[in-house]
Amino acid sequence: MLDCASAVGMDCIVKISSWDRIKIHVCSLLCGLWILLKRFLLRLWNANYAGGSSEKRGSPPACLLEANLGSHSYVKLKGVKLHYVECGGGRDRPLILLLHGFPDCWIGWRQQVPVLSSYFRVVALDLKGFGDSDKPLSARSYQLSTVVAELRSLIAALGVRSCMIIGHDLGALLGWFLVHCYPDVVTKFVAISCPHPNVYWTCLPKTSAFNSRWLHLSQLPSLAEMEALTNDLGIIDQCYQHLKSRKGQEEYLDAYKYTFSRREDWTGPINYYRNLPFWRVGEGRGAVNVPTLLLTGNKDPWVNLESIVKSSDYVEKFLVKMVEGAGHFPHQECPDAVNKLLLSFLIEKPQVKSPQKESSLGLVNRMFSSTMWYGKEMLDVVQKTTSGVAGIPTRALALAQSAS
Repeated sequence: MLDCASAVGMDCIVKISSWDRIKIHVCSLLCGLWILLKRFLLRLWNANYAGGSSEKRGSPPACLLEANLGSHSYVKLKGVKLHYVECGGGRDRPLILLLHGFPDCWIGWRQQVPVLSSYFRVVALDLKGFGDSDKPLSARSYQLSTVVAELRSLIAALGVRSCMIIGHDLGALLGWFLVHCYPDVVTKFVAISCPHPNVYWTCLPKTSAFNSRWLHLSQLPSLAEMEALTNDLGIIDQCYQHLKSRKGQEEYLDAYKYTFSRREDWTGPINYYRNLPFWRVGEGRGAVNVPTLLLTGNKDPWVNLESIVKSSDYVEKFLVKMVEGAGHFPHQECPDAVNKLLLSFLIEKPQVKSPQKESSLGLVNRMFSSTMWYGKEMLDVVQKTTSGVAGIPTRALALAQSAS
């Protein structure tokens, strides 16, 4: 890894090696040639093949405009206007910043905002390039140092020095960089369905929608956007199968297809993937001290549990939780279970410890209590119950075996 980032606060971020960059670009070129050949053959076979046409869909679905989830607001940061929805009382409450994934927007948090706003001031953001936020077309606008600095400025613009971050997928990936670069502005961090950046790119499942092929395709201009628009936004149907199978959720599927109906609606989101794969956190920087909840679904086709467990190496205090029956969108698929976990982690509770009781138990026996402390780390290792939650970090198992 080479080339430390130059921005203030970004000195912990490093570029991947020149050889790794060359491999990505070579694979991207090969992938692009294959896609162009495939599209050429499809046009020969079917003269009416549109393959990536862009067309805005009528009026926005009502769920994108309703104010029942909070007030719609905008903030301008150095020429970039960001849209967000805020709910949960005045500025005297602790702030939670919700960062959605890809392809998504603020509406993805619709089942968390009402619950969290009973205790916190909640802001659900449209990341730059998404939804009603500005959509710069240049990939340079989505450089890691720029995006992370904008998120830090946003927190200050919201009138607080620090806040809690809950991120899903791409939003959690940005959250990981934020807690490493500016740990003073994040009091607690929740990463949903997203490994640490140093693990993320090496653990892309080959069978997922966003695998290494998608990563390579994203490096090329326009092709990824064209592919995303094919088959009447089939990529949206593939991502949100849980909405197609549930009664009353069709409106939200329409909202996503409206939000991503034009080519320019994809360019900004894809630009993140034209930048982020080339950056990592420097391995010598040590673990961050921000309490972190690592949450994933046990049926996630895009993220494996091993990558989530490996991510715990980069934080000193962590919890690992697995939501039974959930895929890549556990906060949408199993909202009640996820909301319960979020509130348990985010709401401060007095820590009551009994040294005498702990000293009388072996480490292996204590592995199956609901929560245990080991050194500076907080390990959550619960057996599967009817609550559908389980998490057994391999580091804890290794420590237990060596102790026994």
